[in-house]
Amino acid sequence: MKNNPVVAVVCGGTSAEREISLSSGLAVAEAFGSLFEVERIELSEESVPVQLNKKRHVVFSTLHGTFGEDGSFQSLLELEEIEYAGSDVRSSELTFDKVKTKSVLSNAGIPVAEQIAFHRQSPPDPGEVIEKLGSAVVLKPVKQGSSIGLGFANSVEELENLLSDLKFDDWMLERMIVGKELSVGVLDGKATEIVEIRPRSGQYDFASKYTKGLTEFFVPAPLSAKLECEIKEIVERTFVACGCRDYARVDLMFSQSNHPFVLEVNTLPGMKETSLLPMSAAAAGINFKALLKKLVEPAFLRFFSKYFINIKLELIDIILP
Repeated sequence: MKNNPVVAVVCGGTSAEREISLSSGLAVAEAFGSLFEVERIELSEESVPVQLNKKRHVVFSTLHGTFGEDGSFQSLLELEEIEYAGSDVRSSELTFDKVKTKSVLSNAGIPVAEQIAFHRQSPPDPGEVIEKLGSAVVLKPVKQGSSIGLGFANSVEELENLLSDLKFDDWMLERMIVGKELSVGVLDGKATEIVEIRPRSGQYDFASKYTKGLTEFFVPAPLSAKLECEIKEIVERTFVACGCRDYARVDLMFSQSNHPFVLEVNTLPGMKETSLLPMSAAAAGINFKALLKKLVEPAFLRFFSKYFINIKLELIDIILP
């Protein structure tokens, strides 16, 4: 372990998802502690922690939301030449913007739900929305995660109520896909097991996501082998189309007419042992510690290739415990 860089688990941040990030950071730092030397760093401002040293640290970020996931933190790390696990600046910036992500996926032939994007100062006419998208729609902030700001409407009146209380600037309305909600982890471009999410309320909103007992999870999801292969292939294509690196999580809806639609891509997914990516990996036989090792290994390789040019990739099993 003495030849390895220190894993700096950076958590907290300034976004609306700070508490979620702190929770993930605690779980990750504890699990990493039996594998590597670890420093847990709680971030309270939008900057690179002063204690980070490019020749000593590899960053494992559990920052969620703005700054942490939108490419800003990644950009600052690259300016400081500090290696980090996960997607780079370009793909982080892309996938944090749901509208841009869906445009890229659509151009790549990957199915996404119809949408209307707008600024809160110019909301669309509810009647026109329903005419284009149907009577059931989902309201989402373009640049937030953890289901923050998520809303559902099944009538003009409900939509009018949603549009009257917009807290962020950029929003999108999406045609509601009725069917199974799925989530799939991706490790180095390969899909792990499919998780089916069944919220008891019927809507996987913030409360269903973070309140114990409000949601059931089925993994592997009860799907035919053919559908499983189809969904995993779409997930892997999504990872490539968005230029993701190392790992990610892809969320989908599988309609009642047996058609998958990609909802979004998470390049820094929740990382508690019971979070969706660890759940997906566990069903594939990868426990939490083994998963974290897999997630950080590519960043270790980038670190070693930068500072120990002559290292051979075959030595990774010797260097990493």
